[in-house]
Amino acid sequence: MDQTIKKKLARNWFKTLQEVICQEIEELEGKKNIFKIKNWERGKNSNEGGGQFRILENGKIFEKVGVNFSEVYGKFSKQFRKRIPGGDKNPNFWAAGISVVMHMKNPHVPAMHFNTRYIYTSHGWFGGGMDVTPCLKDKSLEKWFHNELKKSCDKHNKNFPNAIIGFVDFLKSDVEEKIEKHLTFGNFRGIRQILNFDANNTEISHAKVDYLKEDQWINKFSKMQKYNLSFDLSILWTQTDDALKLINKYKNVQFIINHTLSPFYINEKSFGEWIKNIKLMSASENVA
Repeated sequence: MDQTIKKKLARNWFKTLQEVICQEIEELEGKKNIFKIKNWERGKNSNEGGGQFRILENGKIFEKVGVNFSEVYGKFSKQFRKRIPGGDKNPNFWAAGISVVMHMKNPHVPAMHFNTRYIYTSHGWFGGGMDVTPCLKDKSLEKWFHNELKKSCDKHNKNFPNAIIGFVDFLKSDVEEKIEKHLTFGNFRGIRQILNFDANNTEISHAKVDYLKEDQWINKFSKMQKYNLSFDLSILWTQTDDALKLINKYKNVQFIINHTLSPFYINEKSFGEWIKNIKLMSASENVA
């Protein structure tokens, strides 16, 4: 099939998926047209695609939901292209996808995130992932989620998921014990810990302390190098300087930034800060 047709099919599917998910959330909420919509562009001086944020806040069931679509294209930097499949043959890229984040009002229902995308360089492929973040520990729910996810993956490929990301708190004393337990899964690849912290805004702070300023946390982060694990970085844009210090300190650790620097508000200033700081971090060779 021609690559242009593949791109159109993928793009239309993601856009339709965004529409369907938003409609189903509105049905659950019992209201229509409750999403705030913001279109954005990737390049200010050239056409590099863009996307659309759809945000719901303070619903009856959902505390906050983001259903976001993107279609972007351009050319990878010389440093970055060698890390992307097909980028060595063709530095030009095209990518479309959808990302969904849901935070519920009921603390017994975990927050959930999932994303899926189609990327094309010299060839094309689908990627993506999903996770849940519980407010309250529930072993039976955790087991159910993992089993249901595996059953869904097995319908398509018994080797899915390709990678599992786990949680470790580097302020705790049992860091290595937790990592080694995660490593009993053959496709365990990395750690994610939500670091979002702003002392002046509890609404957007998910961490209890500013981990990036804690010496103990930073020193124990060295275990990532020992076990050759990646780190899924989740911070606010105001934490960019401290995050860059961590990235530069541990150059042998790959940092994944697909959860990083969510814009605070739907306005030009917030988007401008988000774009500026994403570019700062993505310039590092150990950031993907």
